[in-house]
Amino acid sequence: MEEKKQEETVEQSKQAVQKDALGLWESSKKFLFELLDFRHDTDQAATIEAIKSDIAFKGATSWILICSIFVASIGLNANSTAVVIGAMLISPLMGPILGIGMSIAINDIDTLRKSMINLATMIVLSLLTAFLFFFLFPLREETSELLGRVRPDIRDVLIAFFGGLALIIARTKKGTIASVIFGVAIATALMPPLCTAGYGLAIGNFDYFLGAMYLFTINAIFIALATFLVLKLLGFTMIRYVNSKKRKRIAQIASLIALLVMIPAVKTFINVYKDTITQASFDKYIKTEVENNENLWLNGEPKKDDRTKQIKLRFNGEISPAIETNLKMKVKDYDRISDYEVIVAGNKSRSIDDISKSLERAYSNLDQKDYVINGLQDKIKELENRISGLNATIEKADKNSIPFSTIARDAKIRFSDIKQISFSKVLSTKDFIKIDTIPEARIVWNNNLKEDYITKKEKELRNWMQKELKLDTLYIQQIK
Repeated sequence: MEEKKQEETVEQSKQAVQKDALGLWESSKKFLFELLDFRHDTDQAATIEAIKSDIAFKGATSWILICSIFVASIGLNANSTAVVIGAMLISPLMGPILGIGMSIAINDIDTLRKSMINLATMIVLSLLTAFLFFFLFPLREETSELLGRVRPDIRDVLIAFFGGLALIIARTKKGTIASVIFGVAIATALMPPLCTAGYGLAIGNFDYFLGAMYLFTINAIFIALATFLVLKLLGFTMIRYVNSKKRKRIAQIASLIALLVMIPAVKTFINVYKDTITQASFDKYIKTEVENNENLWLNGEPKKDDRTKQIKLRFNGEISPAIETNLKMKVKDYDRISDYEVIVAGNKSRSIDDISKSLERAYSNLDQKDYVINGLQDKIKELENRISGLNATIEKADKNSIPFSTIARDAKIRFSDIKQISFSKVLSTKDFIKIDTIPEARIVWNNNLKEDYITKKEKELRNWMQKELKLDTLYIQQIK
């Protein structure tokens, strides 16, 4: 009897816990819904009217656009972020882009036509203004503000989309939040890409022009896409026409345009995402395999050509075949650039002999002049003596040093079955009186190799290492 009561008590406790959990879930869900829902605070008529009023492009709006382009161009030229932000705040470019997204969402073909015409006019006027500024202005250095707008990445896509979402949500709210609109204007940055495109035309660099226009297109498409999605989510009333055939045709045209906008938007997102991942893989390869290698010194920036799938590296000093092979093999460890071809080039740095010859020529030329300065001649002689001493020191070091890092790398390339290699000079004696120094290499081979194959490879390895290290004898010890 008592056991039955205990079971009933436990069951009641479980039901109470389940009820409390359900109540907590419902309360949390209700709280989040009320927190994030903005449909009740939407003013459809005022939103549509406000967006339509910003589409118009004539009179004062054209001069505001021209002035904002000049301000943005000056800011880019002077590498001033504050000036560029100021140009974004006064730019009227956002109006037609919102108009395109809204007109597609509510089936307003007339507003769509007007928005597209005004946007195209604004783009042409902006490009012409920026082109004239950079073409006529004498200072046209490539600043970081300019170069930052010639290659968009995945962050630009996300900034444009979420910036567009913030803007249209603010527009639909009763009583527009001006500060949010200004923040979006700064974030999406429609003006600087157009100015950079004009700069590319002015200096004849079409890569800059196309890259900047690509960035502007990304911003415009994703702002319009965000507008379309938000207005559809809010259930804005679609325009109905008296003629049913015309209404159906216009609805089909609007749906087609919406589809055409979304296809390149999705494709752009995917392409930019892939480019960003590839660039990250390339940067990691350069940092890990090149910059962290104390034996390599880059001469100029490494170049990656996605069209030909080539990576071009140029170094100071001569590059050995082993290092070049290693760089080409290592790129295969990086997924996104594993199929790229690495092209390595080195330039001979001036040797000490070259410097000595230059000093000799300088001394000879000075000796032929009547105004030869004795102090300068003494300085040249002193430098020549120092160079001679350095040559002697280098020759001595070359005889005594063992380039083990190079030998180990070359050995791994020539004998790929080696797992580990070490080299040392061992003290040895047979009569316990006379002591000899014996060069010894210890080798660890792969476990699955046969003994006769190892014996053959050890003989080849011994001959090769004796030649590279300039040794008369070399003892090879196999470690298992």
